[in-house]
Amino acid sequence: MKFSVLVAILAEDLEEQAIDIAKRSGAGGVTLLDGRGIGATEKKTFFGLTYEGSQSVLVMVLEKKLSLSVLKNLSRELDLKNSSRGVVFTIPLEHIAGIDMRQIQQFEEHIKHDI
Repeated sequence: MKFSVLVAILAEDLEEQAIDIAKRSGAGGVTLLDGRGIGATEKKTFFGLTYEGSQSVLVMVLEKKLSLSVLKNLSRELDLKNSSRGVVFTIPLEHIAGIDMRQIQQFEEHIKHDI
């Protein structure tokens, strides 16, 4: 079985919705990180203070085919192509240790369901 890391960097208010989408799409666990970003455009200022907004970083280790399905569902349901409120990408995993065997079984069941 091949694995990928799916990373979603989203506006903080999309975090719960993204977790729900990922879980419905077959993801088991999600690691959450707080983030801040520097965009290509200048941020809004208010009385000399710059508001940058918080971001949530969701990290998931998924079976390779499942990661593509989760990515597509996140992109579609959060309207990432049009909203500029986040980015989702995958990174192939070469080696992995410590993944729970129940998670492997869950991936297998999800793949069987898709076939």
